[in-house]
Amino acid sequence: MTYTFSRLFTLAALAFALPKTAMAQVTNVDPQGSGPIVNALSWIQGTLLGNVATTAAVIAVAVVGLMMLTGRMNWRFGATVIIGCFILFGATAIVSGIRIAAVGS
Repeated sequence: MTYTFSRLFTLAALAFALPKTAMAQVTNVDPQGSGPIVNALSWIQGTLLGNVATTAAVIAVAVVGLMMLTGRMNWRFGATVIIGCFILFGATAIVSGIRIAAVGS
């Protein structure tokens, strides 16, 4: 019984170790024919993080702040709107920080 358990444990350890080596060989190349999709997603990203979106977020934060100060909006809901804007526009910095922490360098 010990031999079977030991063999299963070894196979399980190999199964968890193999995807790491396979993932290390993956390159970040777009698949063939994905040009229009990548371009569309880049356009959406540019629109969501561009000048119009930044202006809309500044106006939203100003309106929410004014409503919170006048007592027309709950402070907790107003804080979630403001934190959401910070997360949306700071997503690239957040992801790069997580990547640096994961790699360790």
